[in-house]
Amino acid sequence: MKKFKFLKISNTKKLRYIDNYIKEGLYIIFLPGFMSDIEGEKPQTLLKFAKKNKLGFLSLEYSGHGRSSGVFTKGNITIWSNETKYVIRKIAKKNNFVLIGSSMGAWIALNQFKYFKSQIKGFIGIGPAPEFLTRLMWEKFPHKTKKELSKKGKIFIKNGGYEYPITLQLIKDGRKNKVLNKKINLDIRVTMIHGQKDDVVPTIFSKYVLKIFSKAKKRAIIIKNGDHSLSNQKPLSKIIKELNIIVKDII
Repeated sequence: MKKFKFLKISNTKKLRYIDNYIKEGLYIIFLPGFMSDIEGEKPQTLLKFAKKNKLGFLSLEYSGHGRSSGVFTKGNITIWSNETKYVIRKIAKKNNFVLIGSSMGAWIALNQFKYFKSQIKGFIGIGPAPEFLTRLMWEKFPHKTKKELSKKGKIFIKNGGYEYPITLQLIKDGRKNKVLNKKINLDIRVTMIHGQKDDVVPTIFSKYVLKIFSKAKKRAIIIKNGDHSLSNQKPLSKIIKELNIIVKDII
């Protein structure tokens, strides 16, 4: 039985999360992607790994995602990053942790370094998509789409077999959350794992993320025939293998 819980953020907002609570010790924190939830293969596989290795675990659904409260179209990178910071402080508290961010989750993860620099001991990006709202959406939108979005404030776009509602406020907020021009000077292990056949986020984004880390032990792993989600058995085993290397290096 999966034990999902809810954390009250305010009188009108509660976020669903799943954890393996430990008072003291290393945590694994998984941040899901755009419109994702915590019922998928990645968070469940990582939770099993944490339990098996007696590690803490935490994953959450941002507002408007999964069964968390809130309207998806009212959310943005700033709001979801702040929610993540709040949940980490409430659940993981002062414990050290390894951050794992999938797609947009890697962007949210990069935003956490300014708050938890001394606690973050490793970072894994899975098909990382920092700044995707500008680089993969707005800059590639045809003039007609930009005009429609500017006029209506919301459009629906299809990508990778999914349809997403994209708001103008989301795009504008994305511009305020630039991370690829920053430098993070932590001596930790940083691994990017990307599907060779990712049709949503180009593999070059993994290189962009690795460039941010000037002192880290860096690795890029390209999964042959891998898609964007990397939720099948082969990529999941690679993710767990990398996580195991990072955990053993810390403990």
